[in-house]
Amino acid sequence: MIRQPDIREEEALGKAYDARLMRRLLQYLAPYWWLVGLAVLILAAASALEIVGPWLTMVALDDAIPEGDGRLLSFLAMGYLGAIAFGFILQYTQRILTAWLGQRIMYDLRREIFGKLQRLDLRYYDRNPVGRLITRITSDVETLNELFAAGIVTVFGDVFTLVFIIAVMLQMDLKLALVAFSVLPFVAWTAFVFRARVRDAYRDIRVRLARINSFLHERFTGIRVVQLFNREEQDAQEHHRVNVDYLEAHLRSITYYALFFPVIELFTAIALALIIWSGGSSILEGTVTLGVVAAFLQYARRFFRPIQDLSEKYNLLQGAMASSERIFQLLDHEIEIVDPVTPTPLPTPTLGQIEFKDVWFAYGDTEEGEPDWVLKGVSFKVESGEKIAIVGHTGAGKTTLNNLLMRFYEPQKGTILLDGVPIREASIRELRSRIGLVLQDVFLFSQDVAYNIRLGSKEIGETQIKRAAQRVGADRIVRTLPKGYDQPLGERGSSLSVGERQLLSFARALAFDPSILILDEATSSVDSEIEAQIEEATN
Repeated sequence: MIRQPDIREEEALGKAYDARLMRRLLQYLAPYWWLVGLAVLILAAASALEIVGPWLTMVALDDAIPEGDGRLLSFLAMGYLGAIAFGFILQYTQRILTAWLGQRIMYDLRREIFGKLQRLDLRYYDRNPVGRLITRITSDVETLNELFAAGIVTVFGDVFTLVFIIAVMLQMDLKLALVAFSVLPFVAWTAFVFRARVRDAYRDIRVRLARINSFLHERFTGIRVVQLFNREEQDAQEHHRVNVDYLEAHLRSITYYALFFPVIELFTAIALALIIWSGGSSILEGTVTLGVVAAFLQYARRFFRPIQDLSEKYNLLQGAMASSERIFQLLDHEIEIVDPVTPTPLPTPTLGQIEFKDVWFAYGDTEEGEPDWVLKGVSFKVESGEKIAIVGHTGAGKTTLNNLLMRFYEPQKGTILLDGVPIREASIRELRSRIGLVLQDVFLFSQDVAYNIRLGSKEIGETQIKRAAQRVGADRIVRTLPKGYDQPLGERGSSLSVGERQLLSFARALAFDPSILILDEATSSVDSEIEAQIEEATN
């Protein structure tokens, strides 16, 4: 029995921070190290500019205005505007660089995930809903894009800004700096509580998104069954339930953000009030100048802004940890069916001799831990050029024999040989290139007829496509289509009947010219005349 996917696996994933995962994520930055270095230098320069404006304000209030030096005042004003303009250029350049960096890493990750998904065996797909896998390659990768584009690199800018502002404030007036920093313990406590709450809400969002994707994919794929049995209302209620869960998780996250930022603004206002009170008293005492207090007010406001950004980036970080753990879990999943280190070549030309020797197979384990055997000690031999039919009741294992011969699954016991070579010892690509399989449940892609026959193979030309279609009688279907072989078929070939899809599947098998042809109830939806033509074409 196949183990059913458990959504709780999603909930179990995700830590606030995982050094192992972070080190692995940083490896994706390695090919672009020069870009990262340039972005960090730009951020350092932009952060340094943050201290220029308040400093010029102090000079203007303490020197230029009291002394009536209009030239110095004009120079300071031009410097202020120049710092703002140059900072704008630096920030624009930095955003372009980090956005490009995030997109490149996202491209690399999607290629790696897609390549892995293509190599994974069917048993993995039996246990994981397609909607969940789509979430991995879309939403989870997009979360990592946000981390690289607005998190890992840009956090340096916030740190640089904090360090520069703290250094300048301490250098300007130690007492006033300590007064401004007195609210920091309360800010730290608020940020700690906020991160804990948002972490749980964010994790709930990711889990519920995976649930929605899985639900939608399954319902839309099986829409005919839904409509046939009048299940629209029940499915709408189920969709409402998962949609409400997703909404509530988002609203909870929004509520936390709505509380956090006003609280930080409150502490910022308190810090400003303390600076005005303490700085004003010092001005009256003659120990601090008006310019210093004005500069402190500007520095204090700029000081708390990076703290808000760092809290947001922390939440982005923990979301990325959850996404990266799920992505790496997929990438680290061991591929069960692989080529041997040194594949044994199959005889050329193929003789077509197939032998099953004492083959035992089960798709999964029962709850008691004992295999639920589909095949028990199956042994038979098909000689070269021989045609055989395998019959049996539903669930007897007829399709399983095909799956094992094509190495979609591996038997737990026994050996399968093709032309005397155990298929475990042969190259998977070579093995499957020798065998053509036509199933009752035909899968066609949404592209045109020609693509569905040759599946993008450059080795199969237009002449071979048309000849294969003619041999099985599919050409008469193609002639009725407005664009012929260039006619798009819609998702899963929805514009064609079941029988027409089976004929195109036959044409596909013959176009690849396999040495062995396996039919799994492949003519169940075609008429007797076409079936006779197919039989003649496959002789």
